[in-house]
Amino acid sequence: MHKTRLPLRTWFWAAYLVSTFQPGISAKQLQRQLGLSRHETAWAMLHKLRGAMIAPERTLLSDEVEIDEFFLGGYEEGLKGGRQRGKKTLCGVAIEGPRTRLGRLRLAVLADASRPTLLQFTKEQLLPRAHRAISNLKAWMHGTHRGVSPDHMPAYLDEFVFRHHRRGTPMASFQTLLGLGLAHDPITYREIIDRAA
Repeated sequence: MHKTRLPLRTWFWAAYLVSTFQPGISAKQLQRQLGLSRHETAWAMLHKLRGAMIAPERTLLSDEVEIDEFFLGGYEEGLKGGRQRGKKTLCGVAIEGPRTRLGRLRLAVLADASRPTLLQFTKEQLLPRAHRAISNLKAWMHGTHRGVSPDHMPAYLDEFVFRHHRRGTPMASFQTLLGLGLAHDPITYREIIDRAA
C-alpha cells in the first residue's frame, strides 16, 4: 500500500476478498469486485498481497515430512511424450504431519531436477500426502487462474501455501494478511514486471 493512489478502503476490501474468497480470486474477478477500470491495477494488487502472504519468521517443517517434485502448467500443442510439458514449471513440494491429514506445506520453483537442486529442497522423498497437496494445487491453479507465467509462479505458490495453512479460518486469514503485510518491504508495479524480464 506504500505510495498507493487507491483508497485504503479499496486495499482492505481487496485483502478481504483475496483471503476469504474460496477458492481464490483472479485479477479479472478482483477488477470486477472492486470496480477498477484497469486489469493491470487488479493484477498488481494481487501480486502485492501475495508478496505479503509468507511469514518471514516461519519455522522449518519437522517430524514426518513428505517431499516430491512435479511440473505445473498446461500442455503445449504439437509436442509429444515428455516434451508435452512445454511451458510447465518444475516445482518442489514438502508437507508435514501424520498420514491422516495434510499439515504445514512448502512449495518452491526449482531450477532443475538434478541431485544438488533437489538436495537443497529435501533430503529424502516420500509421497502420498505430497501428491494430494499437488493435486489440490493443480485444481486450484487451473480452476481459478487458468494460466500463470513461470516468472510469476513463486507468488502463486506462496498464495496457495497461505490458503492451505488457513483453509478453515477465512476471517483469521484476512487479519493475518494485513499483519504480514507490515512485515514486508513495499514492492512497486515496476519491480513486479521486472521479475519477468
